[in-house]
Amino acid sequence: MDLVQRGFKVNRSSFYTIYKYILIEFIFSFTIAFLFFFFIFFVNQLLLMAEEILSKDVSFINVSLILLYSLPAIVAFALPFASLVGGLMSIGRLSSDNEILAMQASGISFKNIFVPVIIIGVFLSLISFVVSDYFLPVSTIKFGKLYREILYSSPELELESYSIKRYQDSILITGEVENKTIHNIVIIDKTEENNNRIITADKATLSSELDNFSVTSLELKNVFSLTSILKQRGDYNYFTSNKMIYNILLKNISFSIRNLTPREMSSIDVYKSIKQKDYKQKINIQQNEKQIEKLTENLLLEYNSSSGAIPFMASTFKDIINKKNKTFLDRNLQIYKIEFNKKFAVPLACLIFLYFSFPISLSSKKSSKSMGFGIGLFVSIFYWSLLFAGQTLGIRMNFSPFLSMWFPNLVIFTLGTIFIFLRFRR
Repeated sequence: MDLVQRGFKVNRSSFYTIYKYILIEFIFSFTIAFLFFFFIFFVNQLLLMAEEILSKDVSFINVSLILLYSLPAIVAFALPFASLVGGLMSIGRLSSDNEILAMQASGISFKNIFVPVIIIGVFLSLISFVVSDYFLPVSTIKFGKLYREILYSSPELELESYSIKRYQDSILITGEVENKTIHNIVIIDKTEENNNRIITADKATLSSELDNFSVTSLELKNVFSLTSILKQRGDYNYFTSNKMIYNILLKNISFSIRNLTPREMSSIDVYKSIKQKDYKQKINIQQNEKQIEKLTENLLLEYNSSSGAIPFMASTFKDIINKKNKTFLDRNLQIYKIEFNKKFAVPLACLIFLYFSFPISLSSKKSSKSMGFGIGLFVSIFYWSLLFAGQTLGIRMNFSPFLSMWFPNLVIFTLGTIFIFLRFRR
């Protein structure tokens, strides 16, 4: 039974009841919105990954753990959009059913109704930040460790049909892969003498006879090997064999031991990396300035010398111009700065989205939940487009990392402020 049906009357001391009522309504709408974004936009990718692993006879427990370790990245990104849609649906429902009007009739102003919305936004922003800043790095490390263990026990997981894989100094070109058998395999590598070598085989079988699980063994059948002699150009060695054993170091597989990206690191670690990269960049700039000073001194000495050589002066002057025009743009540093700002901008979007949704929802009179859901999807796409555009501009055009990531929040906040101002003036 809603507030209108009960003829509910409150006074200033009854705010707790109103806040609890709004919270319950929001939780219901937020849950629906969160599940929508979770399943539609993110789970599909995880299911594809799980299906690929399941096809290689990986245990159900390991597949479940892989899905579990992938959840923080999904949750951290789904929370802001779910906050937006949940806020639009819940406040819109209260407004269309005249429950906001009942609260006002009971002496509750718009500003007081706005308080629990802001509290919810702050709470969700903190949750989103903690998930992104703590659970995401931890889960990524555990994900990599688990995948490496699975790979050691099932190396065929990484060797796919009709693919090209690089493992340190070796390149594997595979034909059709059936269970642990690879057809028409080509291996390009280097010998101990650093000579280029090509090995072809009609069939290769993955062997697990070795005690060292960091190495997988390929048993090649009908082998042909051609080696070019580096020191004797034009000379080649070749051999054929019915059988050959070829070992691959699985620890060299890039995916299984890849480093964390700035998106998967904590904000503190990203900040430390930025400081280190900034320091290296300043050192390079200082060294370049010292070289310019030294070249300038040499140019002046040569100019003042009666035996000065014009060609030498021209060459020195050209070197000075080149060094002055030299830019020290570190794209990797730019990416770290963008991700650092993103770690705070995206979680704070939970609060900004609810700030925006409050005045918009009060304008809805009919079909508020469906209308709120539709508006929420539109604003989510708009926000995502701005975020993507900002990140692209920041990386490719060296645009300000701060503005690249905070501009979408600023746009939504400005629109929310305009609607609030118009609403509260009535």
